[in-house]
Amino acid sequence: MTIERLQTYLREMEQAAREIGEFLDGMTHETFLIDIVKQRAVGMNLLIIGEASMRLADEFPEFADDHPDIPWAKIRGMRNRIAHGYLSINLDTLWSTSRTAIPDLIASLDALRHWRAQGE
Repeated sequence: MTIERLQTYLREMEQAAREIGEFLDGMTHETFLIDIVKQRAVGMNLLIIGEASMRLADEFPEFADDHPDIPWAKIRGMRNRIAHGYLSINLDTLWSTSRTAIPDLIASLDALRHWRAQGE
């Protein structure tokens, strides 16, 4: 596997994470709970993040091992939960993941990208 593919997975994860922030910008928890379009948009982007994470870990396990600050297993677990039970997803979990874990993920991916640029 090539380094370009690894970078693609990381970019896909970061883009989907940033889009979640855009989807929820200015929203309250209460408005999220009644907005099915936003719920589906967030769910789909969490699925995208999980899929890219799964492929990255499968194809570049040493990279995932070298970056334990990114919760690879939790990301894949969320992906599996959404993929196999979307209509029964707990909306509070989607909301809290989007508001707490996603900003942390963006920061980790951003730091990783900047570290790689300096290390090249």
